[in-house]
Amino acid sequence: MPRQGDSTREQIVVAATRLFYGEGIRAVSMDAVAEKAGVTKKTLYYHFTGKDELVAETIAARDQPTLELYMRWFAETDGSAADKVRGLFSRLGHSVNTPRWRGCGFLRTIAELANTPAHPAVKAGAAHKKRFEAWLATELHAHGVRDAAALARQILILLDGATTVMLIHRDLAYVETAGQLARGLVEAAQKTGRD
Repeated sequence: MPRQGDSTREQIVVAATRLFYGEGIRAVSMDAVAEKAGVTKKTLYYHFTGKDELVAETIAARDQPTLELYMRWFAETDGSAADKVRGLFSRLGHSVNTPRWRGCGFLRTIAELANTPAHPAVKAGAAHKKRFEAWLATELHAHGVRDAAALARQILILLDGATTVMLIHRDLAYVETAGQLARGLVEAAQKTGRD
């Protein structure tokens, strides 16, 4: 059973995540976070030394759930490794195709804090992208795909590019096209492995 302090901290992180994602990090004050979380500023600062720590915590809190979502999508898609990779894009496209979607939270945070590359949230966002890449490389390797690490990096580039262009145009066709390209890359790698 979580301690009261743990649930208060989680309540603050949930409120901050919603605010930062919806309005942007720089636009949200600690006063707004305290109000949204239903805590006093004293309580907020008891749990977090400042905004930088809170921003980093919101990114770290989304890391594992986001990775688990991609793992589930991959596992639930039937077919070859190429089909499963294509399924990642298809499932992503359908999950983000809503008016409330504001883009990849990791990429948005990194972009907003680009002038402070040593910021803990930038490091947490970069670490998430690396974990995704390593997980995908492991999956591709397990499916007998050659050069799985290099291929996982290419797919990550396509995935991040697709989410960025989807944010710009709000057109699912961009995610679908990126998924077709990713599928083709996996099929070519599998064919090379058989030759």
